[in-house]
Amino acid sequence: MKKLIFVALLQVVLVFPAVAQDANQAATKDPLSAMLRGFFGRSRENLLHSAEKVPENLYSMRPGQQSEVRTFSQIVGHLANFNYFYCANAKEEKNPQAETDFEKVTAKADLIKALNGAMSYCEAVYNSLTDKSAMQPINITLDNGKPLRTLRVRTLIQNISHNNEHYGNLVTYMRIKSIVPPSSEPRK
Repeated sequence: MKKLIFVALLQVVLVFPAVAQDANQAATKDPLSAMLRGFFGRSRENLLHSAEKVPENLYSMRPGQQSEVRTFSQIVGHLANFNYFYCANAKEEKNPQAETDFEKVTAKADLIKALNGAMSYCEAVYNSLTDKSAMQPINITLDNGKPLRTLRVRTLIQNISHNNEHYGNLVTYMRIKSIVPPSSEPRK
């Protein structure tokens, strides 16, 4: 447990100097929570823009023929599921969408709505975060149903990491179809 917390905090410390150069974050009294909000905001933007950018007829696409590889729509649904999961754990409350499996949803509009709902739910968690509340111990339930006592920051870092891992999957799917992913578009 201590090793996991150390690794999670080490990840934050290693990226902190680069993010701390941002004038808005450097001026805040809660730099850790500001940094997490920034990372979550970027992952949210990339994921939602990806879901919107890919045409609905490509939502059933999967690279290769293996059925265990998720389709584009299943990844978007999985992201909605797990943003609710991680952020409900961070809030120490029951997952409001625990009975819904968004991975089974196939319509683009429904998946965008689900992902946007999950991201809005999480955004409230990140917006209310302070450095003090980030370091508070919380009781969570793992996706295998087992309870765990951990730090809130660990759960939120896992959420951001999970989002970014699956954004990488979405980028691959988009590149296969010659679609420029959001993070590769020219900055405005």
